Amino acid sequence: MGFGALIIGDEILVGKRQDKHFSVLVAALAKRGLRLSFCEYLADDPPRLTEVLARTFACDDIVLSYGGIGATPDDHTRQCAADALGTALALHPDAEREIRARFGDETTPQRLKMGEFPAGSEIIPNPVNRVPGFSIRNHHFVPGFPQMAWPMVEWVLDERYRHLHNSHALREESIFVYEAGESMLSDLMYGIEAKWKKLKLFSLPTMGKDGSRGHIELGVRGDPAEVEAAMGEIRAEITRRGHPFKATPG
Repeated sequence: MGFGALIIGDEILVGKRQDKHFSVLVAALAKRGLRLSFCEYLADDPPRLTEVLARTFACDDIVLSYGGIGATPDDHTRQCAADALGTALALHPDAEREIRARFGDETTPQRLKMGEFPAGSEIIPNPVNRVPGFSIRNHHFVPGFPQMAWPMVEWVLDERYRHLHNSHALREESIFVYEAGESMLSDLMYGIEAKWKKLKLFSLPTMGKDGSRGHIELGVRGDPAEVEAAMGEIRAEITRRGHPFKATPG
């Protein structure tokens, strides 16, 4: 089981708005000892949305979906979620109560549509304007507005998944390696990857402004004890090969 994100909206893919959800979600997960496994950006395209949701509903992953749950013609996420599950939309009684409490005499059928969720859903409280999101089958749907979405996602992480917080210790360690190209270190990287199968090895090269070789950030992430041992081997081998290196900040 991993955590995934779906970030939905034409406005992001055509460049009218810049996504802010990704970095905030990564930080929110990290604060709880969790990490993001995947993220997809999707247009307001019903066939594609339905296809992607059908795929993610078929997995055990916990999915956080941002955007497309309003009541304007370009908001398709609620209906696509229902279609992906083979069920119908229905006005959720708790959502109706929240919407009526928010709008009072100004409650309209159009506003109540924002409380229509796939059958079997539970609401996600909205601390800003009380119009809720919804959860169903390990999927959690929130608005695209950051000031609403971010506290709603934090509520989901704390109320639904507190038992997973810090359940998998994770550490990352790396060094900056100088006077070496990735091709010169590939055998070392393959060897580390083959020996430490549970660790994630990464290599991030940089290039000088004139196209000259910069440095490589070489490291691993995973179980703290294994990270320490693997990095000890990496440093020893880099030293043996005569490449200068230094620890990365933090």
